[in-house]
Amino acid sequence: MSRNKLGIIFVFALFVMSFISCDDTVTYSEMKEKEREAVADYIKSKGINVISYEEFVANDSTTDVTKNEYVEVDDVYMQIIRNPKGEEGSFRIEDDTNCDMLVRYYEYNIQDGDTISGNLFSAEPDEMRIENYSGSYRATFTSGMMLAMYKENVPTGWLVPLRFLHFTRSQSNLSKVNIIVPHTKGTSNAMMYVYPCLYQITYHPSNVINVK
Repeated sequence: MSRNKLGIIFVFALFVMSFISCDDTVTYSEMKEKEREAVADYIKSKGINVISYEEFVANDSTTDVTKNEYVEVDDVYMQIIRNPKGEEGSFRIEDDTNCDMLVRYYEYNIQDGDTISGNLFSAEPDEMRIENYSGSYRATFTSGMMLAMYKENVPTGWLVPLRFLHFTRSQSNLSKVNIIVPHTKGTSNAMMYVYPCLYQITYHPSNVINVK
């Protein structure tokens, strides 16, 4: 066989391999669409009733757990399970204050149907420092499983409930939420691999609020 024919065969083989490789590549748009479908399927399969933000506000920023209500806020679906608003000793994290918060949580990958992490049965909860800068919340993990797995940055999806919650040290009425977080507001891994997560989070203040 001549060198020219070998060359043509080699180039053709490379072309075929390249075509197959490109054909198997999943684009970012396709990954996002897969994520949206996974969230929609989860909402349908769990019988979640998504109410409008206007309904949520009209109901004093509450979701009816008996009706499995969630509200979409900043691309995060949120269900407030407990909010000790009005309870004696309850408080909000007001402007220009901070609070060290203990959290019990679990993290579930909606797309793959797997539990990723959680500390519901661990000896120690995770801890994070929450800061309110004139209505804009920031937070960092200071100890626990989330810190070990994802470093100190708290996913921005975790910050959404803070705008609506009151907090108490009463063990019987700790603030508690379910949130469905898209990759854009999730952990570094979720952002890298494009998958949504369900989190259940219970909040227990561990210190007196500090005025900055």
